[in-house]
Amino acid sequence: MSHVIPALIKKCVEAVESGADHIELWGTGSASREFLYVDDAAEGIVLAAERYDEADPVNLGTDHEVPIRDLAVEIAEATGFSGDLRWDSTKPDGQPRRRVDNSRARERFGFTASTSFADGLRRTVDWYLANRATAEERTN
Repeated sequence: MSHVIPALIKKCVEAVESGADHIELWGTGSASREFLYVDDAAEGIVLAAERYDEADPVNLGTDHEVPIRDLAVEIAEATGFSGDLRWDSTKPDGQPRRRVDNSRARERFGFTASTSFADGLRRTVDWYLANRATAEERTN
């Protein structure tokens, strides 16, 4: 099972390369997800290791949800795909929302994600394009 961001990046890049005029996407795009850029996650883990010594679990997040429909549009733009995004509503959307409560991390050890969604997505697409062979080799 693919995760949404890498799956959409790959789908859009392949569509650009093949000259496709559209891509098919599951569901309606109405479900929303929260995404945390890897550098922010690493920073949160280090902060927790240095400053948090309690038994309660802690979520790291951004306090920002993105509808999958908006995510697909941003990924299409970032990869240069200008075709249609066609939503197949006969397929499932998945869980309607996925978001964490980041308040404990913020209150107990001062974690706040600093990378904007747009910047993190741009860096992720750039990394994928620069490291595509390695990235795809690891998923096979």
